[in-house]
Amino acid sequence: MATIQQATETSIDAASAIETGSFSVLTSLPTELSTIVVASYNIRYGVGSRLISGGLGRRLGLSSPRRRPRLVERNLEKAARAFTDHKRLPPPQILALQEADKETVRAGGHSVARELARKLKMDYALAIADVSPNEEHQVREWYLDFEEQISPDEKGRSGVAFVHHLPLSKIERLDLPWNKCAWRPRLAIAATLDTGKRNLRIFNSHIDPHATIDEQLEQHNAVLAHIENESEPVILLGDFNTLSRRSGVAMREFLESKGFTTPFRTGTATWRSGPIRLHCDWIFVRGANVKRYGVARGLSVSDHWPVWAEIDLTSKARMKD
Repeated sequence: MATIQQATETSIDAASAIETGSFSVLTSLPTELSTIVVASYNIRYGVGSRLISGGLGRRLGLSSPRRRPRLVERNLEKAARAFTDHKRLPPPQILALQEADKETVRAGGHSVARELARKLKMDYALAIADVSPNEEHQVREWYLDFEEQISPDEKGRSGVAFVHHLPLSKIERLDLPWNKCAWRPRLAIAATLDTGKRNLRIFNSHIDPHATIDEQLEQHNAVLAHIENESEPVILLGDFNTLSRRSGVAMREFLESKGFTTPFRTGTATWRSGPIRLHCDWIFVRGANVKRYGVARGLSVSDHWPVWAEIDLTSKARMKD
């Protein structure tokens, strides 16, 4: 799998609706991989960790939109340091992002995935959520009404992305089924990694927090429908928005019934707001094993913390919780 990569311009594939770009320095990659480090991070468009207080501040007119571009720029710098300085986690070779906004007002006009990839000297692939300008916002659960919204009239949109050192192929945008949130569609992005002996399939999903448990499982099932080769190793990761222990248990039981395992104990805190802690972010594997894993706490770029895992591609042993 030896290859040479060099910085290139951003391009958008009209057929797949995937934006890609490369900021890699010249490098020679190994012909065979035995382990990889992956991470998942709902980066919340780089605006910071204060979801509830920030939402209340906007309602009271206390926010300052003029300071947003610089705030997001500082947070992207902070994120880039966290993913390279070895302090909170080993540097990931594949980083899955959710809420990776492109040129939205709430992100200060920044293209989050592209700019983070440039700072990390990595490649990226971005799938953007497509919202119709004619789609009206629907009534939401009160506890989900603190997030800053994207106007259907603005050009900016949010998306899911891979930022990666390793060469990915067969990158696909997956539109997930929805029931009551057509104005905020949910996405996954899929890609294939050639490990030297076999292909590994990886899926980054942003599951709908507004959905019922059954509707969330329907979205997970839609992702699983894109696994073509049952013998190939698979990684599922992302923000699964398991906002209660009941939803976390149901999701875990569903994926375990499909042969997946996770090293994370149900209830592991990956999201916080004040004293509230929730387990929203997950990594599951099938056909491989996890050597070590963790939550990169202390990073204030988002209300989520990154989750990470070093995955052994040579072993098919199942992990026990």
